[in-house]
Amino acid sequence: MPVKGAKRSSKSRSSSKSQGKVKGKGKGKKAKKTKAPAAEVDILSPAAMLNAYYISHNAADCLTFRGFGWAGAPKKKGKGKKGKKK
Repeated sequence: MPVKGAKRSSKSRSSSKSQGKVKGKGKGKKAKKTKAPAAEVDILSPAAMLNAYYISHNAADCLTFRGFGWAGAPKKKGKGKKGKKK
């Protein structure tokens, strides 16, 4: 039974403080995810040609959509915002 006026020893205090500290696990290095190489697609396949037929307006558009555009091609202009009429 503890006595009311008794002091605790300083040894027990310091040891209890060190026991209270818990070190967490350090974060390990994350492994980099490797992407699977993209499979080559035949741009002359029937499905690709059908798609090009519907999305392209001319041969130059078709080549641009397939990634064979040229450096000197004029850039397309975006649609401007229409102002409100009063």
